[in-house]
Amino acid sequence: MNEINTLAEYLRELPGIGPRQAKRLAYYLVRRTDDLAIKLSDAIRKARTSTVICPDCQRLHTKTNATLCDICNSERDNTILVLPTDTDLDHVEKTDTYNGYYFVLGGTVPILEKEPEKKVRIRKLISLLENEKHNKLSEIILAFNANPEGDNTLQYLKDKLTPICDKRNIFISTLARGLSTGSELEYSDKNTLDNALKYRIHDII
Repeated sequence: MNEINTLAEYLRELPGIGPRQAKRLAYYLVRRTDDLAIKLSDAIRKARTSTVICPDCQRLHTKTNATLCDICNSERDNTILVLPTDTDLDHVEKTDTYNGYYFVLGGTVPILEKEPEKKVRIRKLISLLENEKHNKLSEIILAFNANPEGDNTLQYLKDKLTPICDKRNIFISTLARGLSTGSELEYSDKNTLDNALKYRIHDII
């Protein structure tokens, strides 16, 4: 395997990149006459060394002297919004439609998955709910894409979280279907997301 094919194989591991796209990107990077490839590799290295995972919300954030990220260190509403990825969190945060805390689940639970606890951070989520910091927590909002895998994840989380939430009188809600079936949080506009949060459902079937 030559070097371009090797580069293409690595690029294929990126989300949404197929074999043809990977090969085109590999040729593009190699053909560039400037130092884009060097800048790109340097940016990746710096991003990896300067970011850490917040022990509370599990989001990636820039390393500081504080243990927690800036969101978890701030005073916010007594709610936790559970989302699949860091990208979803960034999208919700920049719309200014939500002022509570977050938890990045790390993905979704595939249908018929036999070991879902290996796919998502359910243990860390339960540990966060048991944290004394959140003893005044009033609601957990489950925010997932409106598709079968998202619905499967909602049901899995409901089954796991209901005992502790019932014990502590915490509501479990999900986004209202202002998000159309098949849509993704990352691409939803401000008004759609605002309505989905405002009219969220407190009784998950």
